[in-house]
Amino acid sequence: MSDPKMILVVDDEPRYLSLVEINLETAGYAVITAMNGQQAVDAVAEHKPDIVLLDVMMPVMDGFTACERIREFSSIPIIILTAKGEERDRVRGLDAGADDYIIKPFSAQELLARVRAVLRRAERETVEGFHEPLFKHDGLELDLARAQVNVDGEEVALTATEYRLLQTLANNTGRVLSPEDLLMSVWGDEYKDDKEILWVCLSRLRQKIEPDPKNPVHIITKQGIGYMMPSVEEH
Repeated sequence: MSDPKMILVVDDEPRYLSLVEINLETAGYAVITAMNGQQAVDAVAEHKPDIVLLDVMMPVMDGFTACERIREFSSIPIIILTAKGEERDRVRGLDAGADDYIIKPFSAQELLARVRAVLRRAERETVEGFHEPLFKHDGLELDLARAQVNVDGEEVALTATEYRLLQTLANNTGRVLSPEDLLMSVWGDEYKDDKEILWVCLSRLRQKIEPDPKNPVHIITKQGIGYMMPSVEEH
């Protein structure tokens, strides 16, 4: 029997922290906790959990900064916990490198569903369809054997979600994918209407791989239809 997945829960409210911990442990997860962003960064480095639930407003170091620090050395899935109605916090969290967000207050069922979805995506094997371990698109290279991305020979650090999004587009080179196609393929069926998370992730990905993010060549927008990686003439 495999060990339970370890979840790091980060929140500065003890009662809230305990409630989330109990719900996760009841569902069979192993849980460790932290009460500020610095503790979260240290816990990820030391314990290497499978996923982080990260509150935004905390002392010492806020959730956004903690997320950015974690992204400097880890692609671990991160779910940002934000207050209801704070759209700018959700966008900022995604920009910082989070994979998902949950709006407070949330039910135990919603929490567990989101955790399962993010873990499922993290465990997903490489997308089927490639016949070669190395995919090239102009100066962009995807080394599928190592899950590594290079731009003009230099390695680029992507989050797990960014990598899956890029891989999905590469796997469908020359084909326009609708936002719903991408959301369901990369995030899961329950995210098919959550276009905000797609827009932010696409923007972040373009910043990392495009020579000029304002005039993309690897991921282009087909207005009113969707997104595609255009075919490249073989040299």
